[in-house]
Amino acid sequence: MAYFFTSESVSEGHPDKVADQISDALLDNFLVQDPNSKVACETLVTTGLTVLSGEVKSTAYVDVQNVARDVIRKIGYNKSEYQFDADSCGVISAIHEQSEDINQGVEQGKGMHHEQGAGDQGMMFGYATNETDNYMPLALDLSHRILIELAAIRREGKEMTYLRPDSKSQVTIEYDEDHKPIRIEAIVVSTQHDEFIIDEKNPQKAEKAMQEKIESDVVNILIPRLLAQIEERQQKLFGTEAYHINPTGKFVIGGPHGDTGLTGRKIIVDTYGGRGAHGGGAFSGKDPSKVDRSAAYATRHIAKNMVGAGVCEKILVQVSYAIGVAKPMGIFVDTYGSCKVDMKDSEIAKKVSDIFDMRPAALIDRLKLKNPIYQETAAYGHMGRNPQTKELTFKVGNDFKKVEVETFTWEKLDYIDQVKTAFKL
Repeated sequence: MAYFFTSESVSEGHPDKVADQISDALLDNFLVQDPNSKVACETLVTTGLTVLSGEVKSTAYVDVQNVARDVIRKIGYNKSEYQFDADSCGVISAIHEQSEDINQGVEQGKGMHHEQGAGDQGMMFGYATNETDNYMPLALDLSHRILIELAAIRREGKEMTYLRPDSKSQVTIEYDEDHKPIRIEAIVVSTQHDEFIIDEKNPQKAEKAMQEKIESDVVNILIPRLLAQIEERQQKLFGTEAYHINPTGKFVIGGPHGDTGLTGRKIIVDTYGGRGAHGGGAFSGKDPSKVDRSAAYATRHIAKNMVGAGVCEKILVQVSYAIGVAKPMGIFVDTYGSCKVDMKDSEIAKKVSDIFDMRPAALIDRLKLKNPIYQETAAYGHMGRNPQTKELTFKVGNDFKKVEVETFTWEKLDYIDQVKTAFKL
């Protein structure tokens, strides 16, 4: 029997994502000066105010206020009518030193164990599926792509010139009994916008006219641009979908003025859109000694290379830790009955642990996670992105520092040969 599955995404201008991006920008600015920085930064954004908090252990000095304002400006909050803009919002910092009790557990040679231990207890999950070329769940991938394209249209400033930074998307897909996508059932897009039609005598008429214009533009401008970029097998799923565009009517009040934003409130958007599983730990603002982040990346790396190598069509990988202890408590694997080798999932898990060293120091080194690569991860998902080598520029004091980094290293298919050898593929 067919069934439906839905995933959502939010734009870079969504209040929670504004907070995530600020937290990760702070992290990057500490790491570029001191790669061994220990950072756990939380951000709150609301009407006219940004609050920075958390704990840091670093030799670096970072002008946290300017970093926050630069992020807000880059996102597009640069007009006073938004009630939250880069130049006029207040920025309060309550960042303090990291607890030494925590630090001794995550640095080599300190604490009760010689090896660098995990920054916290907990479990982390990685997931991959072959239903898209980037090994991501289709509903989430399309949800991200819709908003990436909407943001591109906003920045171009040629069409849909009424767009403001805050937006959300949602995609519902119908699957058959074999868990293969049949068609797109529904697409939801809610976008903040200028009040570009005003009728003081009949405000409801004006509101309806704005909603109809936005719906028409989404269907006739945004969706064709989306279709031109996606895989042919995905394009074939379109044609019978229902659209729900700004379904409440106008959406003028938005961003941090419309809804308070906090770091770490979009963990499902950040990962797999509800497919697979999630350990509960947020990512943004955390340095890689926090396994909430680094091990989630490492399990995604495992999952993607396993599917890419042809071991299975989809896979869920779990790893768990005790704070201060390097060796994982265990590795769990679920291939959902899609395994292409004559092995039980428990046997696959044993081989995974042999191939991939999941001690924190080892996975941080393998994925090059001490580099300032995190701000880019904080919008449109941490998974399913294209790994690239980039030159980034950071302001350090009165000077500028350029660094070459590899981004999204956990998305590299660089262990396929090792996996194929181990599984005799």
